[in-house]
Amino acid sequence: MVVDSIYLLEIVVSVLFMSMVAQTLSKYFKVPVIMFLLLEGILVGPEVLNFIDPNMFGDGLTAIVSLSVAVIVFDGGLHIDVKSIRPIQKTALKLTTIGVLITFIGATLVTYSLLDVPLKLAALFGALVAATGPTVITPLVRNIHVNHKVSKILEIEGVFNDAASVILAAFMFEWIVSQLTGFSAVVFILQRLIIGIVIGMVSGTILKRFLSSGSLVTDQTARLFTLTLVITAYVLSEVLGNESGILAVAVFGIVTGTSNIPHKQALKEFKSDLVMLMLSIIFILLAAMLKFEDIIGIGVNGIIVVLLLIILVRPLAVFGSTVNSHLRRNEKLFISFIGPRGVVPASIATYFAIKLDSFNILGGQMLVGLVFLTVIITVITTGTLARRVANLLGVIPMEILIIGGGEVGRILAERFEKRGENVVVVDNSEEKCQRLLKQGIRVVHGDAEDINVLKAAGIEKAKYVVATTDQDNTNLLVSQIAKSKFNLKEDQVVARVNNVENLHAFWDLSIRSMSPQMTTALVLDNMVGKPSMFSMCEVGEEGEMLEVRVTNPKVAGKAIKELTLPENSLLLMIRRGDKSHIANGNLVLEYDDLVTVIGEDDAAKEVADILHR
Repeated sequence: MVVDSIYLLEIVVSVLFMSMVAQTLSKYFKVPVIMFLLLEGILVGPEVLNFIDPNMFGDGLTAIVSLSVAVIVFDGGLHIDVKSIRPIQKTALKLTTIGVLITFIGATLVTYSLLDVPLKLAALFGALVAATGPTVITPLVRNIHVNHKVSKILEIEGVFNDAASVILAAFMFEWIVSQLTGFSAVVFILQRLIIGIVIGMVSGTILKRFLSSGSLVTDQTARLFTLTLVITAYVLSEVLGNESGILAVAVFGIVTGTSNIPHKQALKEFKSDLVMLMLSIIFILLAAMLKFEDIIGIGVNGIIVVLLLIILVRPLAVFGSTVNSHLRRNEKLFISFIGPRGVVPASIATYFAIKLDSFNILGGQMLVGLVFLTVIITVITTGTLARRVANLLGVIPMEILIIGGGEVGRILAERFEKRGENVVVVDNSEEKCQRLLKQGIRVVHGDAEDINVLKAAGIEKAKYVVATTDQDNTNLLVSQIAKSKFNLKEDQVVARVNNVENLHAFWDLSIRSMSPQMTTALVLDNMVGKPSMFSMCEVGEEGEMLEVRVTNPKVAGKAIKELTLPENSLLLMIRRGDKSHIANGNLVLEYDDLVTVIGEDDAAKEVADILHR
């Protein structure tokens, strides 16, 4: 018994050490940590070094995986604020309903057609892989910084898809072992949905009241109570309706993430560390359970099934569920590519395989092998190519921090959002923040002169800081903080100067600035007697002026007159190296040219898509 205890402690210590190694390699190679955890698990498992045997945990492994998944899913929900994602709610909802259904049907048909398995087993596999994994997606999109709209859609999809997939898989499992049909099948699904949603919302309400109860609640108490409540919600939901626990903690997390409660930031920081620890443990242990013979037995057709899931089923699900959305084609293509399967299907497949064996139903090991093959291929493909695909499709925007949510800041934020940039606005007015939130713009309520507020708004990742308040002192101080404390360069900080007399104070500190009064006077001066000179300023509110880098090989080497451009667009200037050229029809574009484009409506963006692919 002593030997067994020491052996289990050795496994825990080894897993923690491998977790640190995986995180170091992840940062160095800039790929998701899941990839290295998966490879480490296979390496130390019985199939290679035989250092770790997860079977030593017995039934305890299921409990470890279940509770770990509960905390991971809660953390995913905790980072979702429904108030700030209203414009994408419908899209996310369709992906977690219509998208799951299309994926389930497509995966089932592909598996049944290519592999010699019963339809029910193919349907069980289809249900397990109907969801994308938040354990993979969340760190992935945060690492490559795709635009806010796309990243939130992927994160919400991952959190809710896991819950939908587990409930659907549980239904398929019951269909196999107990032959659920008709009314009993409908009751099974509805019961799990109701139990999960009710327990999740009640838990969120309890936590909110507890954290708002007074000054006696510290960060430490808040973290301990939250963790206890997460586990309680999961266990209670599972007792009342098996396989409803994941939905319960997902709803619990989102209710908490949406609420404006004390200690919220402390909870996020604590849960992030805890999630990484649990993620490392379960991924390494589950990967160690993998048997090569299960994968080899599937054969080439198994690999073809997984590839079809990536290149056919996933795009069909995404495009089929986002028909009337505001997503651009390139954004849909990127979402289609990001479809890794994570720890939930792997753990549930292992659990179902054990149960199928106990019922003397064949196919459990094949199911595990196929699910692990899907996880391995999708994680490696996504992890190694995600950044390149994001760059190719142009979904990695600039991070822009706007100080001030007044009219100037609001209009500027709207324009940046429209052109696909990641924007955060900081303002100390609750009313202005609420107005911006209703428009789907991310805001941080607080004093912009406070460094902690700026950090919460993401200044450490910002490519540009734009100070637009009507207080010159605030604009000057924030600009200085951005340059001195956060090392932003001179061309990355822009400020509004309300009093013309203060312009020199900004210029003396090498802060790029403009005065609305001075600029207005200069424009009006040039328009008097020269009515055509500034006609480009009158393209209207829907007009756009963009700078686009030529990266499309089909465009490089062609003269401008050879290009088929939208009617309401015009190329103004070409910047090549240190020289600028007027964009005449005979000018031949070269790779890496910087082109200034003006256009009405979406014409400028259409030109950008032509030049930058």
